Amino acid sequence: MGGIPRCAWVRWLAETHGQSTLEYALVLVAFLSMVAALGLVWHAARDGTLVRLATDAASHGAPADTVSWLQDLMGF
Repeated sequence: MGGIPRCAWVRWLAETHGQSTLEYALVLVAFLSMVAALGLVWHAARDGTLVRLATDAASHGAPADTVSWLQDLMGF
């Protein structure tokens, strides 16, 4: 460690100067992750993937007659 005494390095490492740098880095990573996730959602919406997933996830369509509609309603 050159000509600097050991106790000076220990004091320097124990200080909190690097805390703000770490906090900025964590916030930057979180922000970039959100931007990337929004980009993926936008691409999925643009390509029709979200509509296809919602259609596939629907357990049923609208029933045509009243009896089927009431059975569906009572099922919930």
